[in-house]
Amino acid sequence: MKHVVVVADMKLGKKGDILVTHALGSCLGLMVYDPQAQVGGLLHAMLPLSKINSEKAASNPYMFVDIGVPKLFKEIYRIGGEKSRLIVKAAGCGQPLGKNEIFKIGERNFTILKKLLWKNNVLLDADDVGGPSGRTVHFDVTTGEVKISSNGSVSLL
Repeated sequence: MKHVVVVADMKLGKKGDILVTHALGSCLGLMVYDPQAQVGGLLHAMLPLSKINSEKAASNPYMFVDIGVPKLFKEIYRIGGEKSRLIVKAAGCGQPLGKNEIFKIGERNFTILKKLLWKNNVLLDADDVGGPSGRTVHFDVTTGEVKISSNGSVSLL
């Protein structure tokens, strides 16, 4: 079954599911997969830090990298994923407005992700981040395959 993950959202999947998110510009797309349990999740987070708006953070933690990422991992563990088996991949975190973009949201999103993973002793297995182009992600939870579409080309991550 295909599940679409919109901006500031997260979806879990199991064997037979495809998780898809569109329009990853500066947003973080994070795919977490347990190949043995055949479960996974896809997060589409917009902003690096939840402290900018505590009300939005409380109502939608998936909007923010700093609280959305830990929540994704907890949900993966809840459905049978184990930390030692996880494969973690990231996409997005780009500069859709060019290198002069003042807030550097994409760069900050990726920095916060790397800090969270490092603090929790989790390795990032692969990433496709940065640059001016948007990305679409197709994550097959049966196989763990991640396809990235950008500017008419498709690559595996």
